[in-house]
Amino acid sequence: MLPVWLQAGFWGLVGGSALLFGAGLGYFVRIPQRAIASVMAFGAGVLISALSFELMDEAYQRGGFDSTAIGFLSGAVAYTGANWYLNYQGAKHRKRSGNQQKSEEASGSGLAIAVGALLDGIPESIVIGVSTIHGGAVSWVTVAAVFLSNIPEGLSSASGMKKAGRSVRYIFGVWAAIAIVSGIAALLGNTIFSHASEKIIAATTAVAAGAILAMISDTMIPEAFEQTHDFTGLITVIGFLVAFVLSKLGG
Repeated sequence: MLPVWLQAGFWGLVGGSALLFGAGLGYFVRIPQRAIASVMAFGAGVLISALSFELMDEAYQRGGFDSTAIGFLSGAVAYTGANWYLNYQGAKHRKRSGNQQKSEEASGSGLAIAVGALLDGIPESIVIGVSTIHGGAVSWVTVAAVFLSNIPEGLSSASGMKKAGRSVRYIFGVWAAIAIVSGIAALLGNTIFSHASEKIIAATTAVAAGAILAMISDTMIPEAFEQTHDFTGLITVIGFLVAFVLSKLGG
C-alpha cells in the first residue's frame, strides 16, 4: 500500500484532473453556453454543500468556534484580496465561457488567468490532503465534490480561452499544470499539517472553506446566472442536494 502522503497526492491529482477533462470538453465539443452555465451552477451547489457539511463541520469539531471562524474569514479575505488584484491584471472573466475573456494580445492577461485558476484550485486540494491525516483514509465525498465542481470550471474557462484566441498548447498546458499542482498541494497538505495541533488543522480547513465560498460567489455564480437567470438557484440547489446525499452515504 502507498504511504498516506502519496495517497493524498494521488487523490489531489484525481480532483485536479477534472479540470483537464472539462477543458477537453470545452475545447473540442460544441456545448451551448446555457448548458455550460447550468453545469457551473450545479458545481457551485456541490461545493457549497461540501464546505458546509464536510469542511466547516470538521473544522468546528476539531478546533471549536474560534479557530473555525477566524480561519473561515481569513480564507475569504485572502482569496478576495488576491482575486481583486488578478482581476485588474486580466483574469476577471477566467471562468466565463463567452467572449468576456481578454484576448492573448492583452498584456499579462494569459498569465493572470493561469495564476487565477491556480488560486481557485489550491484550497480544495489542501483540504483533500488534510482529510487524510487521521486514519489515512481520504474523504471520498470531498474528492467527489471537488471533481464534480472542477469539470464545469475547466469546461467554461477553456471555452472562453478558445474564443479569446488562445492556443491549444496554452489552454491544455494551463490545466495540466494546475492538475499536477493540485496533487502536490494535497501531498503538502498531508505532510505539512500531519503533526500540527487540532486547532491549526481546523483553522487550515476553515481557511480553505472561506476561500472556496468566496471563489464560488465571485466567479462561478456570475457565470451561471448570466445564462441560466431564473433557473440558477434551482440548479444550484440540485447540486447541493447531490453532494449532501453523497456526504450522508459516506458517513
